[in-house]
Amino acid sequence: MGLVLAALGYIIAAAIGGSPETGWLGILIASAIWLIMTLVSFTSGDQILLASSRAAPVTPEVHPQLFNIVEEMKIAAGLPKMPNIYIINDPAPNAFATGRNPQNASVAVTAGLLTRLNRDELQGVIAHEVSHIVHRDILFVTLAGVLLGSVVLISQVFLRGMVYSSMSARRYSSRGSSRGGGGQALLMLLAVLLAILAPLFTQLLYFALSRRREYLADAGAARLTRYPEGLASALEKIAQQDIPMESANQVTAPMYIANPLRGKKYLNLYSTHPPIEQRIRILRNMSQGASLADYEQSYRSVTHKAGMIPQSALSKETVSIRPPSTEKTDPSSLNQIRAMGDLMRKVNGFKFLTCPCGVILKIPPNFPTGKAQCPHCGHVLSVS
Repeated sequence: MGLVLAALGYIIAAAIGGSPETGWLGILIASAIWLIMTLVSFTSGDQILLASSRAAPVTPEVHPQLFNIVEEMKIAAGLPKMPNIYIINDPAPNAFATGRNPQNASVAVTAGLLTRLNRDELQGVIAHEVSHIVHRDILFVTLAGVLLGSVVLISQVFLRGMVYSSMSARRYSSRGSSRGGGGQALLMLLAVLLAILAPLFTQLLYFALSRRREYLADAGAARLTRYPEGLASALEKIAQQDIPMESANQVTAPMYIANPLRGKKYLNLYSTHPPIEQRIRILRNMSQGASLADYEQSYRSVTHKAGMIPQSALSKETVSIRPPSTEKTDPSSLNQIRAMGDLMRKVNGFKFLTCPCGVILKIPPNFPTGKAQCPHCGHVLSVS
């Protein structure tokens, strides 16, 4: 991807300058654009992603089980610091991790995910995101995304400039004749072709990288939880909810555990994620164990392709599959909607008071007085 960016800068600068010697200036300009975008991504990229996703930071009191599971996976993965935890007010079940290193990591899950998954399934999703943190996938995807963004930016600026310049063709033709005509015309043709093809080629590389990292995170999740069925069942529930996320776009889509733009259909080459049905089959085919080697064997059996995990990471460790937990979720859609609403009220600072008659009062954070009256029995409760 870096070579594509350098070639694009060289050809465009050479075409505009009318000489191959000016191409080196284009490489410098392209490198400067990439460097600036990289610095922005490293210093505030995670906060931009969290803000654009409308993720709200939460405390253990809001969702104790979520914090407990994140802490479990933090210990299992050997992370040096507990990731920050966020909840997104969105009914679509999904999650992502962000942060340039394990010391500055965050995990965000949607309200729809928390109200639909049981403990084993939620643990599988969190383990998947923690695996991204351990593997530093966020760093790789960020660097690749910045390169892709730089290529697209330079290509768009050049092509738009060509459109505007075509309005004064006489002036440009006279300039071309004074600079040797045919040579510059050839360079300009090459620049236009490269400006059209470079973003497409770079996107293919970017999406291929994203798909590979998802497989590796699935393998890491199976190993951390010792229960591949947990993640498989979670992915199955996520796939059943064909609801695109409102705050997601093609730039942020690779960060999520499942494609948040599922309402839109893409060819496999232009998909940010592997086919979710294939991911489920690989996990459920892991009947012998939950190690990376077991995942590798299952991947080859299901896909009939070469291995996905580097040989250096494949050890002879034995990771036995644990039995499932006994906790279940309420399948009622109405109860899930109510649970989602109560969860987001807690995120937004609502206080929940239980009246002696059994009615639960939901007090907004800007409640004007220190007392609230139960609408059922008339009992007055103190609002601290």
